[in-house]
Amino acid sequence: MSDVAVRAKNLSKRYRIGERDRYFTLRDTIMNFVRRPLARFSDNDNGVSSSSLAESTIWALKDVSFEVKRGEVVGIIGRNGAGKSTLLKILSRITVPTEGEARIYGRVGSLLEVGTGFHPELTGRENIYLNGAILGMKSREIDRKFDEIVNFAEVEKFLDTPVKHYSSGMQMRLAFSVAAHLEPEILLVDEVLAVGDAAFQKKCLGKMRRIDQNGRTVFFVSHNLQAVRSLCKKCLLLRAGRAVFFGDTESCVLRYLNELPGADGSAMETVDSPRPKDVQGLGASLRFTKVTLGSNDGPAIVRAGEPLRLAMEVMCNEELHDVVFGVGIVSLDGVRLVQYRSNDAIGFIPALKPGYYSLTCKIDNLFAPGRYTLELGARCDQKGLDWLPESLCFEIVDARPYESLWLEARTGYLNAVAEWDSPRPLGKEMGS
Repeated sequence: MSDVAVRAKNLSKRYRIGERDRYFTLRDTIMNFVRRPLARFSDNDNGVSSSSLAESTIWALKDVSFEVKRGEVVGIIGRNGAGKSTLLKILSRITVPTEGEARIYGRVGSLLEVGTGFHPELTGRENIYLNGAILGMKSREIDRKFDEIVNFAEVEKFLDTPVKHYSSGMQMRLAFSVAAHLEPEILLVDEVLAVGDAAFQKKCLGKMRRIDQNGRTVFFVSHNLQAVRSLCKKCLLLRAGRAVFFGDTESCVLRYLNELPGADGSAMETVDSPRPKDVQGLGASLRFTKVTLGSNDGPAIVRAGEPLRLAMEVMCNEELHDVVFGVGIVSLDGVRLVQYRSNDAIGFIPALKPGYYSLTCKIDNLFAPGRYTLELGARCDQKGLDWLPESLCFEIVDARPYESLWLEARTGYLNAVAEWDSPRPLGKEMGS
């Protein structure tokens, strides 16, 4: 038997703007072919001109090819809108590629969003058996795994409650547990671990490592580069729907980091930067249009210990009340180190009328030398107004002289100094 688990060749997916994916039964497919046998060979079957069709469509994926062997754990990274989720939907057979093909050799389990594959009216217990049946498992196989699934998900008390009454965290825990324990040969995991708390994320990552050791294939989409580095030996980098790198994880992550917005300058226009798709309405009422670190001249480089001086410009489209702005510092391996909020210093901003505004933020710099990313956000009345998880990349350099190899080899995120006492003799004899 071949050791190939997934082989993708020239995978492409085109969407028409404003149109939803259509799903057909076997009967629909046969009848459509009988009525219009040549329609499937034409992209333009609605009398739409070729130029109009081109203007109203977008390629979410274009000519993506790769081959993954059994037992490999592959990370998929890229900016928002790069095509990561579309690729997993094609591999899981949720959507059909416009061009190309993906050959899957094995049983596929997917966890693409909270509650994937759950029927809201069924209980947690019933959904476990339903998901197992969808994977082609027999009832006695599911029985053997049932207690492990429930214990891992920590939902024993609510097992016989319809999942529509579960919180998003409970749904995510049960969905991950089902997908991981029912032993699909190929597991597809999208950025769902962000829903869980830190303890459960750690638990999930540990389970995924054990899945790897059992020889199953995993595709892991995440913005958490630390998790990608920890779990994945190979990595696929997508940019605007195209595969720009497929190979060892460290080389892939480094290339991604070097392509981050603002990686080569201290100022960045953010008005057209992509916002996360899963948060509705971002940028409609208020939008970050520009962020500057220090001056506009040259790359964003700050000496260790010198304050970080941020200047932001925002566009307000309607009157807003009780606005809070936020700035986060994120390491290049995806760890959010700290978050600053404007209401900590100046309280809630009572009112913003439509127009353009500027605001500044000065941050004490306790960060160790290295490269970091700025995260910008704004909210009002518990509603997200705008969020840019990747707004500007900057570097902190050490201004001290090279004192020794030991000092320069320090690791960690903070450039903190502790108080030390000199060694004092204890008055003990050696060997006593």
